Amino acid sequence: MKMDIERLARPEIVAMKAYVSARSSAAADGILLNANEAPYTHVADPEWQRLTLNRYPQPQPALLRARLAELYGVDEDKLLMTRGSDEGIDLLTRVFCRPGQDAVVECSPCFGMYRIAATIQGARVIDVPRQAANGFRIDFERLEKVITKEPDVRLVFLTSPNNPTGDLIGRAQLEAVLAATGDRALVVLDEAYIEFCDASSAIGLLDKWPQLVVLRTLSKAWAAAGVRCGSVIADPAVIGLLQRVIAPYPLSAMAIDAALKAISAENAERQRRFVDTVRQARADLYRFLEGCDFVQEAWQGEANFILARVHDGSGLVNWCAQRGIRIRDFGAQAQLAGCVRLTIGSDQELVALKSALKAYGEQL
Repeated sequence: MKMDIERLARPEIVAMKAYVSARSSAAADGILLNANEAPYTHVADPEWQRLTLNRYPQPQPALLRARLAELYGVDEDKLLMTRGSDEGIDLLTRVFCRPGQDAVVECSPCFGMYRIAATIQGARVIDVPRQAANGFRIDFERLEKVITKEPDVRLVFLTSPNNPTGDLIGRAQLEAVLAATGDRALVVLDEAYIEFCDASSAIGLLDKWPQLVVLRTLSKAWAAAGVRCGSVIADPAVIGLLQRVIAPYPLSAMAIDAALKAISAENAERQRRFVDTVRQARADLYRFLEGCDFVQEAWQGEANFILARVHDGSGLVNWCAQRGIRIRDFGAQAQLAGCVRLTIGSDQELVALKSALKAYGEQL
């Protein structure tokens, strides 16, 4: 399927010339007098001196890009490194949504940054609420009707597994949404938690569906949230447009170094063991919650957390906070009254959480 991606983008972005940084316009060897940098670093630490902190890093560092492309099984020209998935969401919204004219679609409850990015850009947000009575599953029939009916939709945000409900989007369902968008919009599939489940990534569908964009991150299963390294994986035409508006140097030298270490061969085996541990602990915590009288309903999901509805969500959050345990209150979101999200922590952290939950139930 051929698709004119530029036709979906804002005309002013298509027409603009991207900023050309010194590091992207010339080789980074020899005597570097083209970027107004200091000739040496003031930091005495040998490890930091190795990173040449006085020099700008590569805008899209070649070694890290190659390793991420290998990790995700995609050609390098289909990958853009960003400061976490958040920046990818922001870039997509800025490139494809004209303020006051275009719209994005979300299926709440979902990750809040989709709506925030759209609101900042001045794009309309069309919500197709999930079905609370059906395990918060997406109403795909309604979603496809909205996409077909609304001519100004440019981005459709989906998440699999979803945050905070943890459910997956099936391959047939995803392809039905892609077919509904045709060449009128992009479908952005956020796979931040995909490593925690058995489902395969949708990256393999990129050649068939050029309107598909996949977001990946090192923040969750790769245990590198502090690095702030995400990836937008999409048709090269989409990547090219995003490169026109991304900051000249999105990743610091230290972040690049840390990301390379995080996805090293040595850490890959640790990552696999970590994912297995999380999945086992998630099942164990879910069984524990089933035995708590104050838990009205729990959704185990396929990520590294459990969403639970209790009789007093804010009360439970405060109870845990008094014991030094921070859990997330989702009660303010539509359809999530009384809901809290519990992240799967270490064995010791989960022992403390269970103790606090048990004590909470005993005092009711």
